Amino acid sequence: MSKPRDFQHDLERSLPAIASMSTSLSQSQGFSPHYYVSLEKRKAISDVRRTFCLFVTFDLLFVSLLWIIELNTNNGIRKNLEIEIIEYRFKTSFFDIFVLAFFRFSVLLLGYALLKLRHWWVIAFTTLVSSAFLIVKVILSELLAKGAFGYLLPIVSFVIAWLETWFLDFKVLSQEAEEERWYLAAQAAASRGPLLYSGALSDGQFYSPPESFAGSDDESDEADVGRKALTAQEKEYVQQGKEAMEVVDQILAQEENWKFEKNNEFGDVVYTIEIPFHGKTFILKAFMQCSAETVYQEVILQPERMILWNKTVAACQILQRVEDNTVISYDVAAGAAGGVVSPRDFVNVRRIERRRDRYISSGMSTTHGLKPPLSKYVRLEF
Repeated sequence: MSKPRDFQHDLERSLPAIASMSTSLSQSQGFSPHYYVSLEKRKAISDVRRTFCLFVTFDLLFVSLLWIIELNTNNGIRKNLEIEIIEYRFKTSFFDIFVLAFFRFSVLLLGYALLKLRHWWVIAFTTLVSSAFLIVKVILSELLAKGAFGYLLPIVSFVIAWLETWFLDFKVLSQEAEEERWYLAAQAAASRGPLLYSGALSDGQFYSPPESFAGSDDESDEADVGRKALTAQEKEYVQQGKEAMEVVDQILAQEENWKFEKNNEFGDVVYTIEIPFHGKTFILKAFMQCSAETVYQEVILQPERMILWNKTVAACQILQRVEDNTVISYDVAAGAAGGVVSPRDFVNVRRIERRRDRYISSGMSTTHGLKPPLSKYVRLEF
């Protein structure tokens, strides 16, 4: 089974959180060069910034429409134009509210469409001027005696000015900063090799962990490692990895008890199962258009590249390679919902085993001296 999706998108949508298993289907495709082209070359103006510019234009047009409707009452548009523009009086004219909308339109498009500024000071200035002017006008003018439009125009102008501020600050600038961070991280990942192995990889192109078999846990740690003696802390890491692998084995052994939750048109299926002491566990079963070796290469050997296909990950690195099957990793999950969900970080011990034609990866939370908890992240454990 195959799907008309590229490799990056398959990885992002299909890798399970607790274990990764792949069946060899076909050769993988390389990462798109789109990730390595600067934001300026990829697109002259971002989609979210274009939407902001449209909203600023809407501000001018909407206020203009309301003003024209107000002019088309009683004496007609021509007469009212003479009264509000030629015979302008601050206390009774709506013309200055239209000029204020045009002022916001001109300054904001100049700053954020033509100059492509990435700072909030321009909109802070326009919003401050608009708010101060409207408050003074409402207090000193006689517009409230002119009926509904005396209330409507100042309120609409005030609200739209603040909506523009919110949209720029929480959507445009934050999203563009995040895209820039992805671009810089992609450049850094592309310029550096995998963290686990700095030299040539064995087996032609890939490094593979020693093949593991069920029941091998009875052997001593020294026999498992084979090449070096482990410290007490490293033995604890190895034991934690084996405990996590036991949980994965329990899940795989109870496939008949998996509860179906949902699927999609590509054959990806989500199941759940209740695991004692672990609670409800979600399982994603999916086919991928690549070999198991390719998934192992991209996900395990080159963790820094994860940011290229998983936009929820802000950083990923290997802190320590304990032995052939056990590594300590550090991951940072990006914040979401405009800062409502804080960035989270994880320190995990991960065990990788090769069992004939499949790779199995399991992990659990741990601690490591290189990454103590930081105040800017919420440290999560699982």
